[in-house]
Amino acid sequence: MNVRNCKKCGKLFNYVSGAPVCPACKDALEKKFQEVKKYVQDNKGATIHDVSENCEVDSQQVRQWVREERLEFSSDGGVTGITCEKCGKNISTGRFCDKCKADMTNNLSSVLPKQKKEIKTKKDPKDNPKMRFLQ
Repeated sequence: MNVRNCKKCGKLFNYVSGAPVCPACKDALEKKFQEVKKYVQDNKGATIHDVSENCEVDSQQVRQWVREERLEFSSDGGVTGITCEKCGKNISTGRFCDKCKADMTNNLSSVLPKQKKEIKTKKDPKDNPKMRFLQ
């Protein structure tokens, strides 16, 4: 049993995985997220600062939701304040721009060994002395 203190309220709780936040604080944070999500849907051109002020939530929390791809800025919003972690280009959601994502995918696929197609041949049942079922 892994017991930790909640990062938000300091109470002890049984930690399973993810952020070290107790279930009560996690539920409160999810309610706040739903409020922010509704605000962003109603106000398409809202910035992080607008959301932070009008929904009474920390701007760092809003940035985290954007990085986790739970929120996304509109494409016509201009400067978002969220940049690609690799090249610094402005992005609407996530951690990397589309070009950097594609580059990383290509780099990873070139490093992984390519699987060879196996040619299946019928084996003689006499070569395998293990148990088998009769039909």
